[in-house]
Amino acid sequence: MSTAADSTTTPVSTTTPVVETTRVPGPGKGRTLGELVASLSTQFSTLVRDELQLAQAQLAEKGKRLGAGAGFLGAAALVAFYGGGVLLAAAVLGLATVLPAWLSALIVGVVLMIIAGIAAMLGKKKIDASKEFAPKPQEGFKEDVDAVKKGIQK
Repeated sequence: MSTAADSTTTPVSTTTPVVETTRVPGPGKGRTLGELVASLSTQFSTLVRDELQLAQAQLAEKGKRLGAGAGFLGAAALVAFYGGGVLLAAAVLGLATVLPAWLSALIVGVVLMIIAGIAAMLGKKKIDASKEFAPKPQEGFKEDVDAVKKGIQK
C-alpha cells in the first residue's frame, strides 16, 4: 500500500551546481586563481631581486680580480720601464769601452730619438686614417628595420 509520503517525488534542481572551495593541503592545491597569481607575482619579484643581487655579487668579485690583475700589470710595466733604463745604460757603458763615454751616450740617445720619431710618424698616420672612417649608425638601423619589415611581410 502506498502512502502519501511515498507518492511525493523530489523535484530535479535546474540551478547550476556550486563548486566547493574546500582547501586541500599541499603546495598549490586548493588555492584560488587569485592566490596563485599573487604567489606567482611575489615569487617572480623575489627571483628577479635575487638574480640582481647575484649579478651584483659576481660583478664585485670580477672587479676585485680585475683590480688585482691591473695592479700586477702596472707593477710589471714599472719594472720593465726601469729595466729598459738599465739596458740603455748598459748599451752606453758597452760602447764606452770602444768610444769615449760622451760619444756612446750621444749615439744611444740619437738611436732612441730616431725610434721615437718613427713611432710618432706611424701614430700620426694611424690617427689620420681613423679620421677618414666615419661611422654611420643610421644606415645600419635602417637596414635592421627593413629586415624586420621583410620578415613580418613573409
